Amino acid sequence: MLRIEHLTKKYGNKTAVDDLSLHIEKGMIYGFIGHNGAGKTTTIKACCGILQYDEGEIYINGMSIKEDPISCKSILAYIPDNPYLYEFLSGIKYLNFIADIFGVPQFEREERIKKYSGLFELTDDLAQPISSYSHGMKQKLTIISALIHEPKLIIMDEPFVGLDPKATHILKNIMREICDSGGAIFFSTHVLEVAEKLCDRVAIIKKGKLVVSGSMDEVKGDVSLEDVFLELEGGVGYAGSVD
Repeated sequence: MLRIEHLTKKYGNKTAVDDLSLHIEKGMIYGFIGHNGAGKTTTIKACCGILQYDEGEIYINGMSIKEDPISCKSILAYIPDNPYLYEFLSGIKYLNFIADIFGVPQFEREERIKKYSGLFELTDDLAQPISSYSHGMKQKLTIISALIHEPKLIIMDEPFVGLDPKATHILKNIMREICDSGGAIFFSTHVLEVAEKLCDRVAIIKKGKLVVSGSMDEVKGDVSLEDVFLELEGGVGYAGSVD
């Protein structure tokens, strides 16, 4: 579903992502782990067609994000680490705006808005301007807007930030349901306990380079994901991929 091949992105003399290759298959929840500045957000934005890159290629369901960005974006959804919304709109107007962009029929959008706003307890607030929303409410609205066209691939950057425990639980269930029905999810997170329990596979990146990747059991072995991550951050042990 998502194939990253030898991705390299530079900012001047700094290499933010260095020859990164990953493959996220259908049905897979893939965690992307790394410290601040490791290259996670740069990679994610490149996969969504937001950032141009210097070398390599990114394919969404077999299509190049560079050569055919519109087709790629029509089947993916991006949830950023900070919700950027048109705050002069009401919640419902924003959701309808997103549904219009993706050409979601009226009946289908109404059903999905009803379903997801109910799950995230946002129904009563949809008539209010987004400017009146808390950070958590904005994050919930962003998630609903990402689900409204039933994307085949969801790419998320720290999706649990700002969510209360109930909303976090709901999002995790939705993520698993999407993958169980043939979708795929690629997301970054600093919440390693969540990643360990939720992800089918995981990759750890350090200073733009892939350090280790594989199934969760392969990567963490008999210890916790946190133990592995801290060991790698200290420069001890693991080097390379177990794929």
